[in-house]
Amino acid sequence: MEAPGPPRRFLGALFDLQRDPLTFLMRTAREFGPVAQFRVGPRRVMMLTDPAHIEHVLKDRNTNYGKQTRGFQKLRLALGQGLLTSEGELWRTQRRIAQPAFHRERIAHFAKVMVEETETRMREWQDGTQLDLASEMMALTLRIIARTQFSADFSEKLQKTIGDAVTTINVDLIERTLSFPDFPLYLPTPANRRLKRALGILNELIFKEIERRRGREEELTDLLSMLMQARDEHGQPMTVEQLRDEFVTMTVAGHETTANAMAWTFYLLSRHPQVARRLKEELAGLSDRPRFEDLPSLTYTRAVVQESMRLYPPVWVLARNAIEDDVIGGYSVRAGTILMLPPYVVHRNPHFWKNPEGFDPERFMTEDPARPRFAYFPFGGGPRQCIGMSFAMMEAQLILATIAQKFELEVAPGFQPLAQPLITLRPRDGMPMTVRAHPTC
Repeated sequence: MEAPGPPRRFLGALFDLQRDPLTFLMRTAREFGPVAQFRVGPRRVMMLTDPAHIEHVLKDRNTNYGKQTRGFQKLRLALGQGLLTSEGELWRTQRRIAQPAFHRERIAHFAKVMVEETETRMREWQDGTQLDLASEMMALTLRIIARTQFSADFSEKLQKTIGDAVTTINVDLIERTLSFPDFPLYLPTPANRRLKRALGILNELIFKEIERRRGREEELTDLLSMLMQARDEHGQPMTVEQLRDEFVTMTVAGHETTANAMAWTFYLLSRHPQVARRLKEELAGLSDRPRFEDLPSLTYTRAVVQESMRLYPPVWVLARNAIEDDVIGGYSVRAGTILMLPPYVVHRNPHFWKNPEGFDPERFMTEDPARPRFAYFPFGGGPRQCIGMSFAMMEAQLILATIAQKFELEVAPGFQPLAQPLITLRPRDGMPMTVRAHPTC
């Protein structure tokens, strides 16, 4: 049986996805239910918004749903064959090598760096300071990535250069994904030249750092060192190309996602002062600056981050490709069909979330046994769940706690941010805010 969906037309839903993908996906789910089908150019697409169906794809039958999609094809132009984009035995080998570097105990010592960098950024803030919080968080998380990933202390100039390169990559890849046709990278088009320049900046940085470290006995505990020291089951280290791909993946995905999550979090806190007061009360119980050891007690802080990522998941849609025929929800899934799994839509489903458009961290303070596991999946799920989840959650909680201890951030009067769904979910026009110091600070 064929799944329902919008009427067929030339190029299908391409123009809707180019113009306003979030509205299109929300409307399609509302009108056609948990399994909806449409075309994007020549490709058949099925959107799944039932948690049981999402679990089927990401977990139960994950080997039948790969990453040979147009989006991942374009991502590979930048990320190569890193953990996010690789598949099969290559991915399994890389995951085994990288997994120990991301254990919570191994990354615990990064907590101090995260707090230090946040405090350094805050030194430029005073009561009444006006700033674009989205840009501030991008700069902050990039510095955190630099120090935790390869013990670097970027200058402001290099920081901006890398940040601009990552933005170019982010914008370019989503445009390529939704453009028919797009031009091969070897053609000297303006877009191709821009992407090559951006990738060249990141490549030069990582290749120089790998070469500098080879043959040296430096006692570094950053992520790059952990990956360089790691060995597979045959005793083989990662190749230079593999290290490059993992580095670029972490840089592009790692700092973008947390920065966007923080921008949306402080926006939501500004709109909901009762939540901000509750958060401040919890943080008042800390005797000093937030530490890794404080995280288990900062339950409301964690809930605020989780609720923010429910409404504004940094990764707003996941895509998979059906390798063999299947049946989901009674509907036929033909081999070659693209499956779209949109956290942005599922996280707003009123069947699983009371007052789905509201900002209510309380819903994460206790576990709801009636809510399916995959009603909430900001980090994906199954074997391919984000390897950096613990790192990202620790970073988000510590940034939030460090800032909220001393400041409140007020969104500019009348400003209504628009979500821009690139590779990650950004506030389209930034996040203009005013800094307000707590009276006791």
